Amino acid sequence: MASRGSKKVIFAALAGNTLIAIAKLAAAWFTGSSAMFSEAVHSLVDTGNQGLMLHGMRQASKPPTPEHPFGHGLQLYFWTFIVAILIFGLGAGVSLVEGVNKILNPHPLEDPGVNYAVLAVSAVFEGATWWVAFQEFRRGKGSRRWLDAVRSSKDPTVFTVLFEDMAALLGLLVAATGLAIGQALDLPVMDGVASVVIGSLLAATAGFLAYESQSLLIGEGVQPAVRVSIRHLAAAEPGVLRVNELLTMHFGPQDVLVALSLDFQDAQTAGTVENTVSRLERRIKSAYPEVTRVFVEAQSFEASRRSRLASKPN
Repeated sequence: MASRGSKKVIFAALAGNTLIAIAKLAAAWFTGSSAMFSEAVHSLVDTGNQGLMLHGMRQASKPPTPEHPFGHGLQLYFWTFIVAILIFGLGAGVSLVEGVNKILNPHPLEDPGVNYAVLAVSAVFEGATWWVAFQEFRRGKGSRRWLDAVRSSKDPTVFTVLFEDMAALLGLLVAATGLAIGQALDLPVMDGVASVVIGSLLAATAGFLAYESQSLLIGEGVQPAVRVSIRHLAAAEPGVLRVNELLTMHFGPQDVLVALSLDFQDAQTAGTVENTVSRLERRIKSAYPEVTRVFVEAQSFEASRRSRLASKPN
């Protein structure tokens, strides 16, 4: 399940985008601006996206069932992937079609000052929601570089809102620039050009978010440093000869499965092995609270190697 900070980011974006979408639609209808209509569609899609992410968070919080014994955490990743598709299909698609239509059939705008006023107000709202998402993302970034932090993040809600709002702010700049150039040079076609640029920007954003979301959806493990640490914790347990295999998977930002194959000393009793396993599970969960399940298999190194070789595709 996503964190409380993630919900705060989504609610802030939902409130901001709803107000912005209404204002942009009114301005687009009043002035006939293609770029403003593209921006309105963009904000409407973003508003719907926040609703879908909230739905995904609710679905992900459902308890495990016999049909879904590991819970429903992957629902969050599924709905985030759907959000990326909607940005591409609706946001980018409508903007590109509207822009091409305006380029082929240009017409002057009515009272463009309304557009500038709405764009300025939108920039304030978008900037505020972006700042909330940025602050939340920076808290979890640590010392990593920004792009590395996005790629390694297991909570797609925060970086999705962050990139949505970043694309929105750039879109506002493009729309304002297109309107200004078109007005200054008496070139109504620039309104359509701005709409095409906005559509291309949304398509690029959607592609990046889809790539990151699908990677989480098909199952990502913990970070390399965490894997090394867990392996060291297991190897340090008395009676453990070797860590044969370590498998991890994120079912959600705060829901990690750890599976270990350990080679124990043959002379140990079953009770001793059980105590070791229980102690190791406590140590792993204490060091990494996001780990919710730990499964340990007692297996010799040779048996583990044969099992891995047998499971490889021919």
